[in-house]
Amino acid sequence: MTMRMHNPPHPGEVIRELCLKPLGLSVTDAAKHLGVSRKALSELLNGRARVSPEMAIRLSIAFDTTPESWLSMQMEHDLWMAEKSRSKLKVKKIKVA
Repeated sequence: MTMRMHNPPHPGEVIRELCLKPLGLSVTDAAKHLGVSRKALSELLNGRARVSPEMAIRLSIAFDTTPESWLSMQMEHDLWMAEKSRSKLKVKKIKVA
């Protein structure tokens, strides 16, 4: 069993803090470089949208990273959020005879 990061950040926060701010890029300029609308990037940066496989490829090209790193970051965040609701899930363990 692997240990999950405690409250992993949404990838949008990472993009804003570690990619855009250090480079002095505005949302508008970054969106142009990524080939997406300003609205689409803004929604991602504000945690209202997820990193899709296509966006992961765009980010990997623009910031010289891997698409897998962005998708992994999104998955860790999603799983953390889902785990917070685990007790509300109505699931029964299946017992093998």
